Amino acid sequence: MSALGYLSAKEIQLKTMSRILGGQDIIAIGPEGSGKTTSYVLATLMRLKTGGGDAPRALILVPTKERVLEVLEYFNRLNRNSTFKIVGIHADDPIDEQVDELTDGVDIVIAIPSRARAIYLKLGLNTNKIQMMILDDAADLVKQGLQLPINELATSIQKCQHLVFTEVMHERLDKMIADFMFMPTTIEIEELSETVVETYPQLVYQVPNFRTKLNLLNLLLKDTEVFDKVVVFVNTRLTAQTLAKDLFDGKADDIFVYKPLFFDEAGFESLDAFKINNKARVLIVANENFEEVKLSDIPFVIHFELPEDRMRYLNRVIKTDEVDLVALNFITDLELPELRKIEQAIGQKIEEADLPEDLLIEDSSKTAKQKSKHAKELERLERQQAEEEAFRNAAFQQKKESNAKTANYSSGEKARMNKQRKH
Repeated sequence: MSALGYLSAKEIQLKTMSRILGGQDIIAIGPEGSGKTTSYVLATLMRLKTGGGDAPRALILVPTKERVLEVLEYFNRLNRNSTFKIVGIHADDPIDEQVDELTDGVDIVIAIPSRARAIYLKLGLNTNKIQMMILDDAADLVKQGLQLPINELATSIQKCQHLVFTEVMHERLDKMIADFMFMPTTIEIEELSETVVETYPQLVYQVPNFRTKLNLLNLLLKDTEVFDKVVVFVNTRLTAQTLAKDLFDGKADDIFVYKPLFFDEAGFESLDAFKINNKARVLIVANENFEEVKLSDIPFVIHFELPEDRMRYLNRVIKTDEVDLVALNFITDLELPELRKIEQAIGQKIEEADLPEDLLIEDSSKTAKQKSKHAKELERLERQQAEEEAFRNAAFQQKKESNAKTANYSSGEKARMNKQRKH
């Protein structure tokens, strides 16, 4: 560590290392660059001590191939024990080659959950000797919908230490890990930039899903006196078109799209044209085709979706002149990591606003609807199977009990059965 230039431990390392080495389950929450990866790489090497095993003793699950390679590089930099065999598993390499590599003997496996599960089902990943299961960038794992392979892998391991490292903790992540973590200790640190950036006023509305975002936007925009000129940012042009049709059921005549997809739809080709048009109140802008310009004379900027490039957001909210501008941000649990990165960059927390009392909170998420649809399909198939079985029973004569193949009767036993029926 000293040779690599690490002169002192970071806060998250000071708070987690002894607990990990003691075998405790840990949930470590910290921003990007806080030292989470170094913490578990060092702890894994120190706990396992030596390599040369025939089956993995540590399984590290990460969201992407790029992250697999990054973590492998961390191990290569920090490991000085040549007996350790460390393997990275991602979807770009042939699965048969990966199975052969794992069955030849390995100590530490760094893998994408879906590929690790596929290899496990092929009996290529032995989970019987795993002592440590680590989820890195856990919020991103949830965002990519990898809960099922993670839980299947976790349940395949009889007993081990579980470590979760994430930038944020939210309900979906908590639900994913609840079944396999045993009395975990949660350690959370905040590392904001030492330089506080002066910004325009900002507020965050945290909602459960897309439909509730839409309800909130409808509710706020009903107040035409306050929201008399608004720019609403989304990430894609398709979302912009969808939003324009869903707002006020598509009946509002003061809502427009910036550079619409179709030439016959009402819209504006420039922000300046929207500003000077008194009949236009709301402009929906897709980040993907918007050339950043100053948002002067726009009192309200609403981020219906946070930009994938945080610099887009920062350029809009960093104060450059004295204008009346308020940025409202609608976020779900899955967007919390992006929000934390923005707060880290500006050196301050963004105030969270209370949701309006008359806001309709949508309970049924897309996932719940899909599960309901799947359950109905299973019910239909079971009903169809029962009807087919009833038809077969009605169409064909049942075998006599003495001729049934469920048991092997001797000729004498069959004779006694027939005699009993006759009498």
